[in-house]
Amino acid sequence: MNRADNEESRELLRRLRRVEIRARGLSHQIFAGEYHSAFKGQGMAFSEVREYRYGDDVRNIDWNVTARLTIPHMKVFEEEREQTVMLMVDVSESRQFGTCKLSKKNVMTEVAAVLAFSAIQNNDKIGVVLFSDRVELFIPPKKGRKHILRVIRDLMSFTPERRQTDVGMALRYLTNAIKKRCTAFVLSDFIDVDANGGMRFEGALRIASSRHDVVALQVYDPRETELPNVGNVRMVDGETGETLWVNTARPSVRAAYAEEWVAREQLLKRACSKAGVDMAMLSTAEDYVLPLIQLFKRRG
Repeated sequence: MNRADNEESRELLRRLRRVEIRARGLSHQIFAGEYHSAFKGQGMAFSEVREYRYGDDVRNIDWNVTARLTIPHMKVFEEEREQTVMLMVDVSESRQFGTCKLSKKNVMTEVAAVLAFSAIQNNDKIGVVLFSDRVELFIPPKKGRKHILRVIRDLMSFTPERRQTDVGMALRYLTNAIKKRCTAFVLSDFIDVDANGGMRFEGALRIASSRHDVVALQVYDPRETELPNVGNVRMVDGETGETLWVNTARPSVRAAYAEEWVAREQLLKRACSKAGVDMAMLSTAEDYVLPLIQLFKRRG
C-alpha cells in the first residue's frame, strides 16, 4: 500500500469514527428507550403448552394434547426477543446530488448508521442490501460492532457498477432472500417514480410489505422540489447522463417542475398507504432527527 492509499485509509477511519459517535448519540435521542415499540418486524415463537383458561383464544388450542389428556390445552407464543433489521440503501448515481451542506448520500449513510447502532444496542441482527438497478452488495444479517462498522464503511466508500435505480427489483430481492419476517428500511430518493408512467414498483412494495415490516425513508434535496429563477441552466440527469438546457426564468417552466414533484410525491404516498408502509421524508436542508422521531412515535 503506497503513501496515498495509507492516508486515504486513515481518513476513511476518521470519518467512520465521527459517524459512529454521532450515530450512537442520535440513536438514544430518536428512540428514547422506545426502540422495540417502533419495530414491528419480530415474529412469535412457541413457548409452552398449558391448560386452557377462560378468555384464551380458541384458535391456539393444541388439539393433539387436548385429545390425549382430555382437558383443553393451549399453545402459548411469545414475541421473539431477537429480530432482524434490513437496510435497503439506494446507491444509484442520483444519491450524489446535493445543494446543501449534506448530499443525499451523506444523509442516507448517517440515517443507516443510526438505525444500525440502535439495532446492535438491542442485540438485534442487521443486514444490508445496496442497490442500483440491480443488487450491488448483500451483507447477510449479523450482530456486533465489528459487523456494523463494516456496514457503515461500505455505505461510505462503496462504488456501484450501475448508475440507475430500480426499487422494485430491490423489494423483490428482499422478499425472496429474507425468509424470516424483518423490519426493512428502504432509503432512497425514489427517483424512479414516474408521474406520467405511474408507480413501477407498487406491486413489489405490496408483496414485500405483506411479508415484512417495510418503512420508506425518502431522502431529497430542496432543489428537486422547485427551481430557482436563475436564467438558463444546464441540467444533467445523474442516472442516465441526459443533458437538457432549461430556462428557469420562465414561470411556466418553474411551475411545471414543481407540479411534477408534487405528482410524484402523491403517487409514492398513495402507494405506501395502500401497502401499509410507513413513510418519512428527509430533506438534505434540514435536521433528519425530528422526522425520524415523529415517524417512530407514530409507529409506537
